[in-house]
Amino acid sequence: MSSPQRTIEALPSPPSFDSVEDERRHRKERLAAAFRLFGKFGFEEGVAGHITARDPEFPERFWVNPFAVPFSHIRVSDLICVDAEGEVVEGTKPVNRAAFAIHSQVHAARPDVTAAAHSHSVHGKAFSSLGRLLDPITQDVCAFYEDHGLFDDYTGVVVDTEEGKRIAASLGEHKAVILRNHGLLTVGHSVDEAAFWFITMERSCQAQLLAAAAGAPVLIEKDSAARTHSQVGNDYAGWLSFQPLYQKIVREQPDLLD
Repeated sequence: MSSPQRTIEALPSPPSFDSVEDERRHRKERLAAAFRLFGKFGFEEGVAGHITARDPEFPERFWVNPFAVPFSHIRVSDLICVDAEGEVVEGTKPVNRAAFAIHSQVHAARPDVTAAAHSHSVHGKAFSSLGRLLDPITQDVCAFYEDHGLFDDYTGVVVDTEEGKRIAASLGEHKAVILRNHGLLTVGHSVDEAAFWFITMERSCQAQLLAAAAGAPVLIEKDSAARTHSQVGNDYAGWLSFQPLYQKIVREQPDLLD
């Protein structure tokens, strides 16, 4: 006797929205979840670090974390919205001036980008001190193969938009840039994508530091690295890889949606 046929669900896909209000709410929920994940993974360093999401109705504005609030405390209702001049137009808390100096210029230079993430994570800033790009030594890091830049300079805390423009230029059309002696910055066509790229890039920095400490890592051959990049480094792969993390943090910390 044959067993009954089962229907296998299709893979999830990025959502579409009936209204700009629904899309804004979605982006803010993903943004709050990304902060909770960054807090859970230990990506905080005092008041440093920020993730931004472009507003779907006013593309010159972006949503960002309020200054000096722990990542692990951020809720949807805590997020603030900043305009092109760096003024807070929604919310009551101040904005991190470095967040505006960097992210305003990244969003201006990359109209295709919905979100950008930057933090002083331990392995990211350690690797950044080497002033070099990541090598293709693992399947995961191939997401960044020939798809990340290097800002090969350090002049102090970024408070000037001109410095932000230089960072944006080093990012170019890539998904990420290593900021020498500073840390990592990633971008995406969704909050999900930008957040996942940062998480996996931080882990890739850790993997390379560990491998180099143990010996001489074997590099993945160029053609294989390029092919792997097309498989694990595309927009959908970044978005999809964030979904289990989102589901997990919302179940663990549902108050983030408040």
